[in-house]
Amino acid sequence: MDAKTNFKARLPSRHVTEGPERAPHRSFYYAMGLTTEQIHQPFVGVATCWNEAAPCNIALMRQAQAVKKGVASAAGTPREFCTITVTDGIAMGHAGMKASLPSREVIADSVELTVRGHGYDALVGLAGCDKSLPGMMMAMCRLNVPSIFIYGGSILPGTFKGKPVTIQDVFEAVGRHSVGTMSDEDLGQLEQVACPSAGACGAQFTANTMATVSEAIGLALPYSAGAPAPYEIRDAFCMTAGEKIMVLVGEQIRPRDIVTRKALENAAAVVAASGGSTNAALHLPAIAHECGIAFTLADAAEVFKRTPYIADLKPGGRYVAKDLFEAGGVPLLMKTLLDHGFLHGECMTVTGRTIAENLKSVKWNPEQDVVLPANKPLSPTGGVVGLTGNLAPEGAIVKVAGMENLRFTGPARCFDGEEACFEAVKSRSYREGEVLVIRYEGPKGGPGMREMLATTAALYGQGMGDKVALITDGRFSGATRGFCIGHVGPEAAVGGPIALLRDGDTITIDAVAGTLHVELPDAELAKRKRDWTARENDFASGYLWKYAQQVGSAVNGAVTHPGGAAEKQCYADI
Repeated sequence: MDAKTNFKARLPSRHVTEGPERAPHRSFYYAMGLTTEQIHQPFVGVATCWNEAAPCNIALMRQAQAVKKGVASAAGTPREFCTITVTDGIAMGHAGMKASLPSREVIADSVELTVRGHGYDALVGLAGCDKSLPGMMMAMCRLNVPSIFIYGGSILPGTFKGKPVTIQDVFEAVGRHSVGTMSDEDLGQLEQVACPSAGACGAQFTANTMATVSEAIGLALPYSAGAPAPYEIRDAFCMTAGEKIMVLVGEQIRPRDIVTRKALENAAAVVAASGGSTNAALHLPAIAHECGIAFTLADAAEVFKRTPYIADLKPGGRYVAKDLFEAGGVPLLMKTLLDHGFLHGECMTVTGRTIAENLKSVKWNPEQDVVLPANKPLSPTGGVVGLTGNLAPEGAIVKVAGMENLRFTGPARCFDGEEACFEAVKSRSYREGEVLVIRYEGPKGGPGMREMLATTAALYGQGMGDKVALITDGRFSGATRGFCIGHVGPEAAVGGPIALLRDGDTITIDAVAGTLHVELPDAELAKRKRDWTARENDFASGYLWKYAQQVGSAVNGAVTHPGGAAEKQCYADI
């Protein structure tokens, strides 16, 4: 015990377990069945986003038990706790979506408070749905205690009329149903078979995109992000993470040793190479912010631009996460990027080795076509493209993976809020060639920066996905496809140019040149800005009111506090 006590003298948990004055604290631990030995070992928080909201979270508590066994086997004391998740699939298409992005901040804040309040020395975080992944990684970087991230795993694909399907097919079926090309019976059958297991949405939507990021950025064990939720190998990854976290505690390898600017560039590269979600351009700056690193949407877009698109994954391609894992997993994708100069191999990871060292034994699998060699890509530039111009001075983002037409010009059709646009789509009261504009859905204006999957999927289901464009200061789901531009900044709520648009204004989108432009002279935009008045949203109290007061712009990750750069004392050093 003396050796362990001396070791604990350098760790936060000494404040709750060591010395005569902590006898009351130790009494609480004895009440929970801990032994004297366990009380004087390092405390490892095992945080999960378990809930019964959706299949992406339902397996997390089971996986946490395997983590705890690993921690205990390596002479650590695991302390399990849960935080919230708002699951986008359930929140999508109604006012509940306003809670999605703010939940990322609540997850990070609640994990921080739990670890701070109880003096935990390390953190293993398990997450399953879109915002819970970056939220957990943000907390790790903020606390800067030794940490390992674990993805709960993806869902298995369903089967409908002999063909594989995902939740994307169900959202798009709503559009088909609205124009009479799908029957009530078929829609009812599809909704029952599209999601046959536990796990997060199976294609390269936001959850799998950020899971891929977790390996590329160095916070997750190699291969752990790819295994589907039902696969038994997930328990082995979880057990290993529990064992490995104790090695990191001993060596004091911390998240900010891992998440450097080069690691963030690696993360952006795998997003582009995999045709990942545009939401990564929001989450990577937020993770960087926790480390005190300036890494904006523009920085992410620069990496996207120079990285080839090589993984043939849905929604733009043919395959799902299960297929990528069975072809060789995220390491296969990373290996070809490294071999052709698109990754920084010297970055440290939670294995205690560098990216290059982790990938040294990975061999190319020529028997698969899920991932192409980086020198023979699907397209030479990334699956996600940044845009700037007089309509988006702070930038915007578009996912081009799987798209053929990368330019679009048309008249604006403006809607103040998603509901108005969805009704126009549902009733087909829009025209081919229009640029649909959904505004006042940004971080402040929503508040909450909703995703627009219900609207974009309905357009695609109506066969209009490539016949109209859509721009918004809100977000898009990773399942969105078509000419859809999000994160337009500054947002309408603060008087950004998107607020000044009128029906009929000509908008030009050029994903090759990276521009988003409205054909109006500067003088006209300035006049409209003088005439513009700010709108009030419907939230005058509660969390969404609080969020709207604090949240910053999308270009910097829509964050709500000053971040690591303003930090005076790191929690890990208390």
